[in-house]
Amino acid sequence: MKLSRFLRVLLAWAGLAGVFPEARAHDPGLSVAQAVIRAETIELTTAFAPADAGALLPADKRPAKWTAAEFEAVKPALLQLAPTLWEVRAGGEVLVAGNPRVQLTEKSDSVEFRLTFRRGATGGPVVFRGLKFEGLPPGHREYFTVENEQTLLAEKLLYVKSPSVEVVLTPARATQAAAGEQAPSPSFWGFLKLGVEHIWTGYDHLLFLFGLLVVCRTFRSIVGIITCFTVAHSLTLALATLNVVNLPSRVVEPLIAASIVFVGVENLLRRGAEPKGRWALTFVFGLIHGFGFASVLRELGVGEGGRGLAMPLFTFNFGVELGQIAIAAVVLPIVWRLRKNETFLRRGVPVLSAIVALAGLYWLLERTVFA
Repeated sequence: MKLSRFLRVLLAWAGLAGVFPEARAHDPGLSVAQAVIRAETIELTTAFAPADAGALLPADKRPAKWTAAEFEAVKPALLQLAPTLWEVRAGGEVLVAGNPRVQLTEKSDSVEFRLTFRRGATGGPVVFRGLKFEGLPPGHREYFTVENEQTLLAEKLLYVKSPSVEVVLTPARATQAAAGEQAPSPSFWGFLKLGVEHIWTGYDHLLFLFGLLVVCRTFRSIVGIITCFTVAHSLTLALATLNVVNLPSRVVEPLIAASIVFVGVENLLRRGAEPKGRWALTFVFGLIHGFGFASVLRELGVGEGGRGLAMPLFTFNFGVELGQIAIAAVVLPIVWRLRKNETFLRRGVPVLSAIVALAGLYWLLERTVFA
């Protein structure tokens, strides 16, 4: 490949970097909402990532950075937004949201909206409907829980096509609450789909895996790489979700980006040859990527407050593996066929490895210097 053509490829990739902020590897669009039903009121708390909260504001009101000072400047607009986030009905009657409050959490990692709805003597089922999903990034999911003062009544993953949940407050529910019984967990398919979507939009995970596989010369090495990555990230996903071991996102995210840079650069230094012992490298870096996967379940509050943990953990990880296998089934035959071409081995593999390294460097700078 001539130098001018090589530069054109790199410049095209650099141009794509301009759209990366809209497709962040660990911003799949997640929020958490909790409703507490009391005798006369319903207290509803919703926590958004700052970027998602900003997306719900007019363009001229969105803070460039969510510092304490900028939050205070935009707080009036957020207070106006708060009552429009939800429609709550009790016995068919629309309840009025009062006493809106909003705060930026201590670590500036979420914006919390708090609303209080007066129930009075209104009976019948209570229906919660999210009104802002269409203004959020595609694929946004909200982990919604409904509780009374004693137990969990319902939980569900809400999204644009399924934005509501209904809770029937029957005498049986009151008996269940007194006995301390838990409501059924969200559907198996909800967390399975979330896992698939997370890996399909986890561009850094996919690029890391691609960088590893593009230099594999045998089917045995491909199976070994995928197995080591799967076992490693499944291990730390479980440990982190169970709160046995935890690393903060400010550490995990740069390390994930650094792993991509390392793999891309190593491919270039090896001139496209498959490095020896790469399964061990894959396992070590896979442990780090598992902490990134775990952040999704932690952000959703899975396992907290006595909520079920086994089903979400298993099905989310199973979804990640299914998504990973689906992508590998499409990409690997193409790469395998290309590797039979000597020109691809001499020129294509180095170019792809350079792209991997540059993308990893972009994410590394974004998560450290420009964070």
